[in-house]
Amino acid sequence: MKDKVIIITGASSGIGKALAFESARKGAKVVAASRTGVSDPELFKISSEILDVRADVTSESDCENLIAKAVERFGRVDILVNNAGISMRALFSEVDLDVIRKLMDTNFWGTVYCTRYAMPYLLASKGSLVGVSSIAGYKGLPGRTGYSASKFAMQGFLEVVRIENLKKGLHVLIACPGFTTSNIRNVALSKDGTAQGETPLDEGKLMSSEEVARQIIGAIEKKQDRLILTIQGKLTVLLNKFFPKFMDKMVYNHMAKEPNSPFK
Repeated sequence: MKDKVIIITGASSGIGKALAFESARKGAKVVAASRTGVSDPELFKISSEILDVRADVTSESDCENLIAKAVERFGRVDILVNNAGISMRALFSEVDLDVIRKLMDTNFWGTVYCTRYAMPYLLASKGSLVGVSSIAGYKGLPGRTGYSASKFAMQGFLEVVRIENLKKGLHVLIACPGFTTSNIRNVALSKDGTAQGETPLDEGKLMSSEEVARQIIGAIEKKQDRLILTIQGKLTVLLNKFFPKFMDKMVYNHMAKEPNSPFK
């Protein structure tokens, strides 16, 4: 990671923030992108090679500007981490369709936009393209139609980009954390598009954003194609390959136990 130019979207909190700190500690030149700007001044104490860019990934022009700003400052792009994302919790039969559109615009189209404008530079540097997906990109999670759909779409998109560029030296990593300690559930959208406001999970029992970041950076350094995190996540993906109907019931029962679950 030393002196590599890494762009991280959604870098103001959660996994994105942890990725920015981990990259800076390893000597990378960090382009930290978020809608609000990086709020933690401690990041700038680690390194002077930090570029803070305000960018809404649902805006194609913002994504184009993000890549341009990175190249203007550092001259190249070695790694793009598509991390910006939002979640939801509501039954499909009750959710406002604008909620699903918003998730697709952020989680899927944000990845497409940033990747499109970064591609010439990533190919030139034979760099790494990373998508922070989810176990929900392997197994549909009830109450999260928009989230699972966007992550399935992200993974399909990145797989095709990987295959199209097999002979061009591009590394593509699809990283799939399990439930992770972050504020993604607090700001997850409810059926009418308002923020959920509280997490239905015991955050203290989840993998930390810092550990997820360390694992993702390690996978980038090792040029891994896929990274599936947590024992629960690995079991879910494995069992779903061979026993999908059984896993449908298991996932239903697990999610139904959440406090204030939208279904029982």
